[in-house]
Amino acid sequence: MIVSLAPVRSLLLAIFTLMLGAGFLTTLVGIRLQAGGTGPMVIGLIATSYFAGLAAGAVRIGRLVERIGHIRTFAVVVALLSASTLAYTLAEQPLLWMLLRFIDGCCVAGVYVCLESWLNDRSEGPSRGSVLAGYMIALYLGQGIGQQLLNVAGAVSARPFVLASLLISLSVLPVALTRMSGPTLQSSTALPVWRLYVVSPLAIIGVALTGIVLGAFYGIGPVYAAELGLSVSGTAGFMTVVILGGVVLQWPLGRLSDRFDRRSIIILTTAAAAVSAFALALNGPEGLGLVLGGIFGGTAFALYPLCVAHANDQLAPAERISATGGLVLVYSVGAAIGPLLVSAAMALTGPQGLFHVIAVLTAGVFGFGLWRRMVGDRVPAAMQQAYQALPRTTPFAAELTAGPSAPEGDAAAP
Repeated sequence: MIVSLAPVRSLLLAIFTLMLGAGFLTTLVGIRLQAGGTGPMVIGLIATSYFAGLAAGAVRIGRLVERIGHIRTFAVVVALLSASTLAYTLAEQPLLWMLLRFIDGCCVAGVYVCLESWLNDRSEGPSRGSVLAGYMIALYLGQGIGQQLLNVAGAVSARPFVLASLLISLSVLPVALTRMSGPTLQSSTALPVWRLYVVSPLAIIGVALTGIVLGAFYGIGPVYAAELGLSVSGTAGFMTVVILGGVVLQWPLGRLSDRFDRRSIIILTTAAAAVSAFALALNGPEGLGLVLGGIFGGTAFALYPLCVAHANDQLAPAERISATGGLVLVYSVGAAIGPLLVSAAMALTGPQGLFHVIAVLTAGVFGFGLWRRMVGDRVPAAMQQAYQALPRTTPFAAELTAGPSAPEGDAAAP
């Protein structure tokens, strides 16, 4: 695997460094707003604006890449992300922060489009799976470790925003110094949502609900922890455990889904997510709650790639990348809805409303999965596609699971 990653090490270093800086911004923003007395509904709106920006950027940033190329686009979006991160220190005004979170989302989407399409172009056939795994590890490890920077920088001054901006700015260096030429961006068309539902109702419902659940957790999870009395350090630790739990369990659950009826694994995974979420609502995020958080993260994060794999089992090879585009769109819409839905519940029932809503939603997917298993036919084992863990970013990540080899060229600079 190390040999496979050598040609793209500069791109992996860039996403790891950027996630170190940008990965804890959602947590930081939530903590600061909650400490300043901002209500859950306003915090939910600010969190939603980030996911709206993420969806808008994923759709629109391709045109900029086509005009000025990958390296320049990456430099532009990272510079804008670094500037917007510093702008939080100007004033703690909800409308300003809502605008900044939208800009952040657009910029992060631009990073994903640039790096994922570039990784796809530079990966040779046999190494594509290793490159995808390396990309996911760099992405989530950076995001998980980044939460701990709150312990270094604190959360009550301008220091964490300055530290985040520094790391975001440094992520330009591996890309700017690379000797790799940028690829030609291939446009892709998302498969219509109605077509996806006809082909695989469980996949489309599972992805939509996963978007709501994880959008709610990322946007409101820090507020939930803070309102239950966790310190900044405790909140960062809880977020880290959930994110890294999502990394650890994706591959084991995926391998099980290759051996058994994938619908059954999705059903069991949603059941575990629902039970762990309900237990968190009762127990809180400390002590046993950390173990429950790891289980919740491991199961909730695995649902998206499991649902994508289930959809791919029932699609022709030529439709699979387009299908992933449609599923990413559905996930993004769900992620934008999640913070609003959960913040409304928390305003009525208190911080436990976060995991009460998540438990109900995942239980709903569990019930829908049971119904689909009764009325639908199982995909024969011989026709099931091999599971691939996927980030919930852009369709370009899915292209790392299949496609033509990249032409040989210069390796990345150290």
